[in-house]
Amino acid sequence: MSWDGVPEAFQEWWTKRARAGWFDVTRIPFDEMEGWSFDGPTGNLVHGSGKFFSVEGLRVTDGDGRGSWAQPVIHQPEFGVLGILVKDFDGVPHCLMQAKMEPGNVNTLQLSPTVQATRSNYTRVHGGQPTRYLDHFRGPGRGQVLVDTLQSEQGTWFWHKRNRNMVVRVTEDVPLHEDHQWIAWDDLRRMLRIDDLVNMDSRSVIASLPFPPGPGDTGSPEDIRSPGAASPGAAHHSMRHILSWFTEAKTRCDWSARLVPLAAVPGWTRSPRRIGDEAGDRFDVIAVRVQAGNREVPGWTQPLLAPRALGLAAFLVRRIDGVPHLLARAGHEPGLLDRVEIAPTVQLPDAAAGGPGGAPPFLDVVNGAAQDQVRFDTVLSEEGGRFYHARTRYRLIEVGDEVPVRVPEDFCWTTVSQLMELVGHGHYLNVEARTLLACARSL
Repeated sequence: MSWDGVPEAFQEWWTKRARAGWFDVTRIPFDEMEGWSFDGPTGNLVHGSGKFFSVEGLRVTDGDGRGSWAQPVIHQPEFGVLGILVKDFDGVPHCLMQAKMEPGNVNTLQLSPTVQATRSNYTRVHGGQPTRYLDHFRGPGRGQVLVDTLQSEQGTWFWHKRNRNMVVRVTEDVPLHEDHQWIAWDDLRRMLRIDDLVNMDSRSVIASLPFPPGPGDTGSPEDIRSPGAASPGAAHHSMRHILSWFTEAKTRCDWSARLVPLAAVPGWTRSPRRIGDEAGDRFDVIAVRVQAGNREVPGWTQPLLAPRALGLAAFLVRRIDGVPHLLARAGHEPGLLDRVEIAPTVQLPDAAAGGPGGAPPFLDVVNGAAQDQVRFDTVLSEEGGRFYHARTRYRLIEVGDEVPVRVPEDFCWTTVSQLMELVGHGHYLNVEARTLLACARSL
């Protein structure tokens, strides 16, 4: 891990937290899970409490009803809270971040929001300790709410999953737990460039943080957020045009998706240790036993979804009349509540996927980019509480006239400021687009 530009005080705190905590994750057979079982009639993998989440089947059917496919999916019909406290110190906004261990993290410890908890966790279904700082985000005693939206998560692996993304400003002293640290906004956005440091939940909230560019921004070609991006009339398309484009893209979505029993999913087999697709190119559902020294409960078992490959998410960036624009795509994912959300230019579950006749538009541009075109290139982890070693290569690639201003109907050029406006509302940007929006603000 390269710590370039990261304050020494943070590095020292991070090292101490890594040494102080202990965490052990062991893959186990399904029948060794405690509190989890396969439901007899449906084959769904469920928790005995009826809470937390379940693994069920998902069936997608073409608009004409002639074609369909199916897969397992995580169903978690409750809202979690992803909240970041902010406070000004000497006029500089700081975020209260948490060093949090998750069973699916490839490196165990990652930087999490102040509060990252499902409803089952913060209502203490597990019988563990209360969630720290939760009162700052719920009830009448909370501070000034800057951001409060419901945002989706991975629509390829979750069914209608949403979390409440919040940013709350406080002015009073907040007792500091040893697993939490105030981090200056300018330092936090630099940390996005470090592999597997800032977790997915943090990135989702960071994308909507209403802070201005930091003092180091120069508007250079390496910074895609040039001053012109926020100038009235500077964008290639008006916000009204973008909203109409997005609405029309949703009306073209002529397929349907629904939950089905896991036992009714063809092409997937269950063995004592995994549920996997027979083709071997998708993902597995596995079971793990967790022992933890700094979590609400000291140990538990649970299922995790384990991808088999490194994913890819990339925005193409082009300057139109001198203003940097990102090439957004209307992304179709079966697990999304509204089926379509704004996605990166290219988004694949397998970064090595694609080929003659099968590659999505612009994948060749992303893969063929020269080094001097790359504005951001970092491997970041996805949700470690539900996914096992799920990682995505996030890229921002600057292009020129080789990518035309006129693009296919599922694509639209947008500015960062326009995406910032949209992310203030739920169900516009998918989680990968929100991550890349946060990454764009890190430059």
